Amino acid sequence: MGAADSRAQGRTARRAGIGAFIGSTIEWFDFYIYGTASALVFDQVFFPELSGAVGTLVAFATFWVGFLARPLGGIVFGHIGDRLGRKKTLVITLLMMGIATTLIGLLPGYDRIGVWAPILLVSIRMVQGIGLGGEWGGAVLIASEHAPKGKSILYGAFAQQGSPVGNALSTVSFLLVSGLPEPAMLSWGWRIPFLASALLVVVGLFIRLRVTESPAMERVLAQRSAAKLPFWQVVRAHPGLLVLGIGACTIGLSATYFKTTFALSWATTDLDFTRSDFLTIVLVATLTQIVAQPFGAVLATRMRSLSRAVTLMLLPEVVLLPLMFVLISTNDYALAMIGVAVATIPHCLYYAALAGILAGRFPAEVRYTGLSLCYQLCGTLLGGTTPVVGQFLLNTTGSINAVIAYALFQVLLSLGCMLLILRRPRQDVQAPEAATAAAAV
Repeated sequence: MGAADSRAQGRTARRAGIGAFIGSTIEWFDFYIYGTASALVFDQVFFPELSGAVGTLVAFATFWVGFLARPLGGIVFGHIGDRLGRKKTLVITLLMMGIATTLIGLLPGYDRIGVWAPILLVSIRMVQGIGLGGEWGGAVLIASEHAPKGKSILYGAFAQQGSPVGNALSTVSFLLVSGLPEPAMLSWGWRIPFLASALLVVVGLFIRLRVTESPAMERVLAQRSAAKLPFWQVVRAHPGLLVLGIGACTIGLSATYFKTTFALSWATTDLDFTRSDFLTIVLVATLTQIVAQPFGAVLATRMRSLSRAVTLMLLPEVVLLPLMFVLISTNDYALAMIGVAVATIPHCLYYAALAGILAGRFPAEVRYTGLSLCYQLCGTLLGGTTPVVGQFLLNTTGSINAVIAYALFQVLLSLGCMLLILRRPRQDVQAPEAATAAAAV
């Protein structure tokens, strides 16, 4: 490859990485604002007849509906992405997510249309889930499959960075309206972040339409080797990898919801934190994630053993995640902020490397579907259920210790499954001239 070709490939790769980052930021912003709203206002706006902890539990259940729909999005858009291309699919998912989020912002509450309000909320939330179910795998692949030699994990982290940035934007948007009087907040204040999504989608589409199809997908299309039924091929040919991938994704998804959804509700309902105070704590933790997360991809790229790198990332979480809950329970603002921020570092390092590692284990013709199913089924079974299970354990036992035990289980499950995945052979992610040797384990 000549110098000019190398520079052109570098520009294309950077554009793909930036496109993946911007698009996934918008998608995650849309998804996270729902979680924040469900913790703060949805019980009163859409479920006013259910008071206290029961109303919160039901609001969290509608939050989980989005995760319930995500595997369907992974199957549908994984099929399209593995047969027709990554780029086309990502344009559709961005539009779907943006329209659904805007509609939630326009949705009348229970006081206006009665039981139709929660029914419509759940229906639109399912559309959100389907859109995000198809987004994540494609964003990871459009970046990692464009990556220069030896940098697929690093470029896959571009898409992963969209999660904390989207989360930060979500938290900031609710911080800006959280100081409104309660009637204004419940009437129109909570709607502003949802309606702002429409403007973000326009920006995302402009950037995403400029990204070219990935080299790996172009090879599949040129060779006419696309799988006829990618979902069935993944289930039939890679069942063990699929199960391990679901387990490996767990703490990468659930840790965020322990902080931004469950803990937000717990701290503002059962403890003495105000909405603004704990949203600020969440924002500081999210900013910590934005800064720290890329180093996980750097660590995974530079260390000779990926197994050692993953272990170094996750083992500290066994101590720091329980410590987070303990420090929040002190009702001390500074201690809670330190606890949440520090506990963010291990899982965000792991999250940065997760996408690139998983992508490298599936062959190109089913990679979109396989990657999406691992992540989205994990979201349905383990990640998205985190606030519901956490609130149920808290309601049942009256103690945060049961929630801590559940969090520890998720950390150890993720570590064990990922170490088993790393024993499996690596598939080609990049174009032949940019392919890298198998990662050392």
